[in-house]
Amino acid sequence: MKILDKLKNKIIISLQAMPDEPLYEENCIIAFAKSLIDLGGVKALRLAGARDIRNIKSMYPDCIVIGITKPDKIPDNYKELVYITPNISDCKKIIEAGADIIALDATMRKRPNNETLEDLLKYIKENNKLAMADIATYEEAKNAYELGFDIVSTTLSGYTIETQNKPNTPDFDLVKKIKENLDIFTILEGKIWEKQEAKKAFEFGADAVVIGSAVTRPQLIAKRFREVEKGL
Repeated sequence: MKILDKLKNKIIISLQAMPDEPLYEENCIIAFAKSLIDLGGVKALRLAGARDIRNIKSMYPDCIVIGITKPDKIPDNYKELVYITPNISDCKKIIEAGADIIALDATMRKRPNNETLEDLLKYIKENNKLAMADIATYEEAKNAYELGFDIVSTTLSGYTIETQNKPNTPDFDLVKKIKENLDIFTILEGKIWEKQEAKKAFEFGADAVVIGSAVTRPQLIAKRFREVEKGL
């Protein structure tokens, strides 16, 4: 069965941590992945960095891994920058680590090293991997489709200058517009906290849904519940 067939109608968990977070420790990510896969039945993960991709693929070769790279610290002006798998050298690292799908920022923003989106896509295809476009707008999704990406994801909706005023909710309308106009595998990713939101994403046409913080960021989960503490 092809990878996209396996991902169809599935929940993908984004398991990532920053270096200044306790969860970033190698054994913590492994333990979390084991819980998700062995006990939670998860079939696909979105992982950041060669270390975690290599570890999980060696332990669970059948787990579909969407690989990215990110900086150790997200810059304050991140809405202006390309920082998710920004260049070919980053693609090379996660391809060599064993990622099945290479995800990258596919917005219209200028890339570092004067590399283009076409350059990265060509490199990914030459290495027989699927290419996933993290986009923020329909125009960016259309551009990715026309370039030949295999997947588009709403990952960056709300996280660019152009989309920063969007509501702090999943971008269901963007998924709907993409599916109505483009023949491409479409993932809703970003700002999903409730099971009903994931269900709604599928109802709006999403082929798969990525959930991150609501599952894998314990500090954020705790803060949401602490909002009901008396005196806050």
